[in-house]
Amino acid sequence: MQVREHVDELERQGVALVAAAEAAGPDAAVPDCPGWTVRDLVAHTAGVHAWATTFVRADPDAVRDAELPGPAPGEDVVARYRAAHAELVAALRAAPPDLQTWSFLAAPSPLAFWARRQAHEAAVHRADAEAAAGRPVGYSAAFAADGIDELLTCFLTRPGRRLRSERPLRLLVAPDDEPRRWLATIDADGCRVTVSTAEEPADHTARGPASALYLQLWNRGAPAGDNPVIALWRERARITW
Repeated sequence: MQVREHVDELERQGVALVAAAEAAGPDAAVPDCPGWTVRDLVAHTAGVHAWATTFVRADPDAVRDAELPGPAPGEDVVARYRAAHAELVAALRAAPPDLQTWSFLAAPSPLAFWARRQAHEAAVHRADAEAAAGRPVGYSAAFAADGIDELLTCFLTRPGRRLRSERPLRLLVAPDDEPRRWLATIDADGCRVTVSTAEEPADHTARGPASALYLQLWNRGAPAGDNPVIALWRERARITW
């Protein structure tokens, strides 16, 4: 996916997140974020978008480890989210292709990184809001596959991640509606991922629509099956950025 496509998707997912949050109500519990209400979820995502905007605008005062503000008493967090989301979308569309700014995952450029990361930030938390509202959610195969790729090849292969196993395990992610296959080898040194169109032997193969696999890999919804690979994934494949 290109930067323009990611920004368009960010715009769509943010609008859908707001609609789901309003349907759920601010005090609804978020099933896959224990202890969070919808107010907490929306405030968090607004904070992430506002933080990202400082880097997209190459703000010299941008802080990499900035503390994200929670909801203030009586605050209309949906209004805060709408404003932060609109500012981020506008900043990404106005940014030059050769933007020089900090980023933390591999990408063709810093601008490509921020557009992709924030599109999926909005999409995953939209799923949280939809779950709080008791509604299903789905994504296009292309966007879901892009999110699978970001999670597996960028996030979980970074040094220092908790996803590791003393006994080597292999997970093959094989969507029905996408030709790529991701083979994750998890051992004592961490996680390594290869991408191809080949079917490789694995301890567990995750199959289904890319949209469903995207949510499963982000640990949204009930686990698909019960085996050591899934148990390890649910415990250790957690993203805090």
